[in-house]
Amino acid sequence: MTENEGDSPLANYFNYFTETEEHFQRARGTSLFLLSPLDWALIETWKNAGVPLEAVLRGIDAAFEKWRSRRVKTQMVNSLAFCAQAVMAEAQVMAGAAAPRVKREAAAPFALEELRAYLRRNAAALPAGYEEISAALERIAADLEQQLADLEELERRLTVLEEKMVAAARTRQSDEQMLEARRELDRQLRPYRSKMTADQLAMLERQYMERNLLERTGLPRLSLFYMR
Repeated sequence: MTENEGDSPLANYFNYFTETEEHFQRARGTSLFLLSPLDWALIETWKNAGVPLEAVLRGIDAAFEKWRSRRVKTQMVNSLAFCAQAVMAEAQVMAGAAAPRVKREAAAPFALEELRAYLRRNAAALPAGYEEISAALERIAADLEQQLADLEELERRLTVLEEKMVAAARTRQSDEQMLEARRELDRQLRPYRSKMTADQLAMLERQYMERNLLERTGLPRLSLFYMR
């Protein structure tokens, strides 16, 4: 996907998840197909590793082209993990061919009140035991006019708060709950282990376990990536 002149680079940056989901659905030809927790964790590993959105979209296309060229198609593509090798190959190509880009001003991808409501909604969603994080979100929301000038710095602050929240939630998790999540991860990941490196698998496993923990406890995601 190429960036149009009128597109905001920041908007594309924070649309990483929805762009990937919609592109995979289009490539698969089934708009109602829902990504699994493993798929969402994989997208997060790519985002955290700095894989460009364009590399992800190109990799999805390349993987489906290869699949469609097969004479015998034993099964449908039912996971984004099928595209993992192709995505990383595209990322390597782009890393070698990338030319320095001129940084230009871009409009903020979020309206002020939309962002303030998101922060306060997350603060209110935090249960007892997370008062420090809730108060920090409220302080950010109150000073949002200043924060809006540098969304990448705001994202870093929210990431730190989310890491503290996850660490606190992990201490409340039982051994049996962790074991159950690990079994489910192994079941979902088994068909795709050969498509990823050890480092990629380690990142994916960590992200999956974190997402599983937050979903099970009902804790909100704080990152700006989850506004869309």
